[in-house]
Amino acid sequence: MLINCVAYEDGTRLNELPVEEISDYLARPGCFVWVALRDATTAELDVMQEEFALHELAVEDARKGEQRPKVEDYGDSIYVVMHLVEPDPEEGYRLGEVNVFVGPNYVLSVRNRSQQDFLGVRARCEREPELLRHGSGFVLYALMDAVVDRYFPVVDRLESELESIEDRIFDRGAARASIERLYELKRRVMLLKHVVAPLMEVAGKLASTRGPVVCEGNREYFRDVYDHLLRINASVDTIRETIATAIQVNLSMVAIEDSEVSKRLAAWAGIFAIATAFAGIWGMNFARMPELQWEYGYPAALALIVTTCLILYRRFKRAGWL
Repeated sequence: MLINCVAYEDGTRLNELPVEEISDYLARPGCFVWVALRDATTAELDVMQEEFALHELAVEDARKGEQRPKVEDYGDSIYVVMHLVEPDPEEGYRLGEVNVFVGPNYVLSVRNRSQQDFLGVRARCEREPELLRHGSGFVLYALMDAVVDRYFPVVDRLESELESIEDRIFDRGAARASIERLYELKRRVMLLKHVVAPLMEVAGKLASTRGPVVCEGNREYFRDVYDHLLRINASVDTIRETIATAIQVNLSMVAIEDSEVSKRLAAWAGIFAIATAFAGIWGMNFARMPELQWEYGYPAALALIVTTCLILYRRFKRAGWL
C-alpha cells in the first residue's frame, strides 16, 4: 500500500505526486523522490522497479522478505534491510522489516509486518531543509536512526524485567518459576541480539570511507548510528551475561532446596529408625527376656524410646537438618 510519494528539491518539499510521474521528477536536476510503501504487493514492487530502475536481485529479496539486516551495494544504488522489534502479547516481541532502496536521487522504503510508521521521520527531515539538501543519503540515515532509537525502549523493558526476576531469586519456592522466566527472557534477548549485531555491520559499512557512493557527505551521521548500536549491543551482552549468572544462581538454589528436603527426610528417617529398632528388639518372641516380667518394663521402654528420639531431634536441630 502506498503511504506517500513526495518530490523534493534543494531540501524543500515540492509536492506529492502520482506514481506514474516518478520517472519525470527523477530526470530533473537537483530533485529526488521519497516513496514509502507498507506491505507492498508484487504488483506495486514491479511498478517501483520500473520507475526507479531497481536491481532485480534487490527487488527479489524485498518480495521474499524474511531477510537478515544487511546492505547490498549495486554501484550507483544500495539496498538496506533493517528489522523493527515490536511488543507482542503472545510471543513477547515480533519482528517487522524495513527494506530501503537508495539511489542518487530517490529513496524507496517498504515496511512489512509492522505497525510502526515513519511519518515522524519525514516530518523531521522536512523541518531541517539544510540537512535534507544532503539528499537520499541523509534520508537513509534518518530512517536508520529512527529504527535504532526504537531499540532503546526494548532494552529498557528487558532490563526492568530482569531486575524484577532478580528481586525474587532468593524467595523460597520461587527458583523454578524464576528459571522459566529467565529462559523466556533469554529468548527475547537473543532475538534482539540477532537484530542488532548484523545492523552494526551495516552501519559500519555505511560509515566507512570506502562505503557506498550514495552515502558520501553523510558518513558522520552513520557513525552516530553505529555508536548507538554499540551501546545497545553492549547492553544486550550485559543482560545476557546477567541472565546466565541468574540461571546458575537459580539452579544452585534449586539444588540447595532439594538438599534441605533430603536432609530433613534423612533426619526424620534416622529418628524413626531408632524407635523402630527398639520396638523390634523388645518385640521379639523369646521366653526369657530382660525386664519382660518387670512391672515398669513397658513404661520404661517407651520412656527410653522417646528420650532417645528427643536427643536425636535436638542434635539434628542444632545441625540445621530440621
